[in-house]
Amino acid sequence: MFKRIALFVATNLAVIVLLTSVCHVLGIDQWAAQRGMGIGGLIVFASVFGMGGAFVSLAISKWMAKMSTGAKVITEPRNESERWLLETVRRHAEKAGIGMPEVAVYDAPEMNAFATGMSRNKALVAVSTGLLQQMDREQVSAVLGHEIGHVANGDMVTLTLIQGVLNTLVIVLARIVGRVVDSWLSGGRDRDGEGGMGYFVVVMVLQIVFGLFASIIVMWFSRWREFRADAAGASLAGRASMISALQRLSANHGDTTLPQTIQAFGISGHLATGLKRLFMSHPPIEERIAALQNGR
Repeated sequence: MFKRIALFVATNLAVIVLLTSVCHVLGIDQWAAQRGMGIGGLIVFASVFGMGGAFVSLAISKWMAKMSTGAKVITEPRNESERWLLETVRRHAEKAGIGMPEVAVYDAPEMNAFATGMSRNKALVAVSTGLLQQMDREQVSAVLGHEIGHVANGDMVTLTLIQGVLNTLVIVLARIVGRVVDSWLSGGRDRDGEGGMGYFVVVMVLQIVFGLFASIIVMWFSRWREFRADAAGASLAGRASMISALQRLSANHGDTTLPQTIQAFGISGHLATGLKRLFMSHPPIEERIAALQNGR
């Protein structure tokens, strides 16, 4: 956990230093100061909202996941199936060197599972009823290993960190460009720090545009981490079992009932073609199977 906190602080400092340096070299900070807008204040503002919003979402992710899916945490196993589920997660967690996650089951027809949580030692692993009904235990074990891999790799924290950094960049860049355009539209007249209509329109448009580019980067990382989690599942439950589980998952045809807010955390996601592939949170199943077969 300390390493991830250090990474979080170091990344924030690096972003602040980089933005401050660029603005100083380009003379943007002097231009902004003349108009009542300090770049330092803007960066702090953007960091608070960009990073803060991302980490608030992570902090409540377990609660949101339970509420949105209706997942029921197994506190006392009611039958042999639930006992096996708890024991398998416990075995994988011990092997991966993390704390025992909460284990939950949610009602959904498709085969899916997800993991979330703010800490490696206080995570949540949930599986759908459809997955338990349509997979054998070796396949389910591999899926659970995949989710434990996400937790052990710190994927939830890293994804949030990347999202927070990009949020900060989007907020800062949109406002800087907005000020430049507003100054041009006003003929360079001083507005006493107040932005005109051009400023607000440009900021709104650029936040959407920059946000789309940011989403492409986030989704690229999301796809990459799926390969790592598949490798973890293969390590914990066996390569053949992980490949078999992925082959079984292909029957979902990319369908998922997971809420949009946690779809990136599921083992199976929507499929897309063309440019829409850039916004896929998961790589195609066949690519994941090929990676395992090639030993990656």
